[in-house]
Amino acid sequence: MNKAKKSLGQNFLVDQKILEKIINVTQIKEKNILEIGPGTGSLTSYILKKKPKKFIVVEKDKNLAEKLERNFEKEVTVINKDILEIDETSLINEKFTVFGNLPYNISTEILSKWIVNLKDSFWFDHLVLMFQKEVADRITSKFNTSTYGRLSILANWRLKVVKICDIKPASFSPKPKVDSSLLLFSPKNNTFKIEDPKNLEKVTRVFFSHRRKMLKKPFNKLFNGDQKILDKLNIDLNLRPQNLDFETYYQLTSEYENLRS
Repeated sequence: MNKAKKSLGQNFLVDQKILEKIINVTQIKEKNILEIGPGTGSLTSYILKKKPKKFIVVEKDKNLAEKLERNFEKEVTVINKDILEIDETSLINEKFTVFGNLPYNISTEILSKWIVNLKDSFWFDHLVLMFQKEVADRITSKFNTSTYGRLSILANWRLKVVKICDIKPASFSPKPKVDSSLLLFSPKNNTFKIEDPKNLEKVTRVFFSHRRKMLKKPFNKLFNGDQKILDKLNIDLNLRPQNLDFETYYQLTSEYENLRS
């Protein structure tokens, strides 16, 4: 029996109904599959039943990676590394469908990395990812809500996000203290043109560092009170960061890039 390591945020999914649900979210047969954090290989076994074309798993835990190699010797390529240190585009020349029960302590970091490092073309068809429910709620939230913020703005920029289901702690071993949620991310065809996604990350970071304060301070910090931008985007500085919709933040990022060019 493999004991979960708290330092790696490990909670192994053991609920067969949920495992079955996950592998039916999107097509697997004849697709290239990348699984993040397979742990003991429960989901790995279910994915293999659907006959993927190529199957790569990334597992940071050395003991688990060795066990996965023994159990799935010829069917799966096991990479014993931290996903944050991997360039996914170097793994294969074709697109992946990605599955992941992401470690909760680095889940937002992983998602942000993938979005910020996106090139013009996507390296994945779909992302089927599990998050702590509170994080998933932030990712899927809309403006004018208390959970709306950097994560939802970043994710919505180039991805369509759909919540598949919520998952109770009893579906895992050991049981986490919080509920989880399964999300499906799909690439959008038409997105607002931003030259460097890191600028979107910066603009949202500055605005949401004081989410309860009015917009005046962060706007002045980034744009030095430029009235032309306020008029052009019709922004009221008496509002708060959560009151601006997705499109306004993308436009603000574009204006920020124009100032710096």
